[in-house]
Amino acid sequence: MSQAELAPAQAQKPAVRAPSPLWTFGLLRSELLTTFRRWRTLALLAVLAGVPILVGIAVKIETRGGGQTGRGGGGEGPAFIAQITNNGLFLVFTALAATLPFFLPMAIGVVAGDAIAGEANAGTLRYLLVAPAGRTRLLLTKYATVMAFCLLATLVVAVSALAAGALLFPLGDLTTISGTRIGFGEGLGRALLIALVVAASLTGIAALGLFISTLTNSGIAAMATTVGLLITVQILDQIPQLHALQPYFFSHYWLSFADLMRDPVYWDDLVKNLGLQALYAAVFGSAAWARFTTKDISA
Repeated sequence: MSQAELAPAQAQKPAVRAPSPLWTFGLLRSELLTTFRRWRTLALLAVLAGVPILVGIAVKIETRGGGQTGRGGGGEGPAFIAQITNNGLFLVFTALAATLPFFLPMAIGVVAGDAIAGEANAGTLRYLLVAPAGRTRLLLTKYATVMAFCLLATLVVAVSALAAGALLFPLGDLTTISGTRIGFGEGLGRALLIALVVAASLTGIAALGLFISTLTNSGIAAMATTVGLLITVQILDQIPQLHALQPYFFSHYWLSFADLMRDPVYWDDLVKNLGLQALYAAVFGSAAWARFTTKDISA
């Protein structure tokens, strides 16, 4: 066949167009709606919302007869509980400190572990890739969805704690860890900043869970492995003999958000925490991309 005859035939072939940004936004919107409409996701959010309420009720019952919770002093994690009866805003800090070591990362591990493996197990992953998404675009969309869940889950804990604190305890000016007093408005702003820092602290476990999700076609196996690694790292972080390795565990600086309640704010551990989460996100995000883009998709 001559070049003249080939030209019309080539011209009739449909051109393959890259997905538009609007199509990408539609894919993200679809992923968000699918994730947040699942009963499992709603159940996780309900459990997270219930933790601050239970803590607030327990503190209220314990102090009804004039008793004291905690011993005061210090500023790490649950030590905030000693201040709840004086100011309900401290229930926000206490709830985040109580849920961050296990409940929040466990919920993130469930959602991240199911992101890819769940689609493969349901037989829908191959159909997603038939659309002009591309593996990289789909993986980024999945990670963005997990990060949206990180933010929503953290805000659910914070808002639930704020509501419970306002109903059960007085609100007003509060005393920082450094002993200075700040207004309620500034305290509320710091509570929001702490919630954002806590959400950012979960980026590492989110990337790890997404990587594990690319290694298997079983959503349950991916979720169990992610949660199992979370528990293992938490245990290792408490063993004194491993003090040289502990600063590299993704959970080591999680409670550094308490430094936002100092005046002035102590930034060293906060910066180390955010830098460590960025490192984990980069390493395991790259590993997830390398695995997913070369994986043989049969389901």
